[in-house]
Amino acid sequence: MKTKELLLAEDDLMLATLLRYRLEKSGYQVVLVHDGRAMKEGLEQKMPHAIICDVMMPYFSGIELVDYLRNELSSNIPIILISSASNEENIISAFNMGANDFMAKPVSPTELLARVGKELNRYYCT
Repeated sequence: MKTKELLLAEDDLMLATLLRYRLEKSGYQVVLVHDGRAMKEGLEQKMPHAIICDVMMPYFSGIELVDYLRNELSSNIPIILISSASNEENIISAFNMGANDFMAKPVSPTELLARVGKELNRYYCT
């Protein structure tokens, strides 16, 4: 089976490093970016198998990313949003825009791995 490539967009360097390590240890290839501009540029060059993105990113938010992918690029790839602002309004907004999943910070790397696997199986095996 081909290694799945994930785009991880997280501006918290400690969390980004931890999540990247755990994802790579589990066999994923991870492209890490720290702001929304780099995230958007990366997507214009190569589409990953799934995206994990912080909602509150500099230059281009996670919600704007979902809108961009779903409406401008017509892409249905799995998007998991993570945020410390996990109030009901933000969660509902994320799902209404087309996010596949939403996790509140602090993010459990083990739970994230389970959610990534579920979304990849759903998208690529159906």
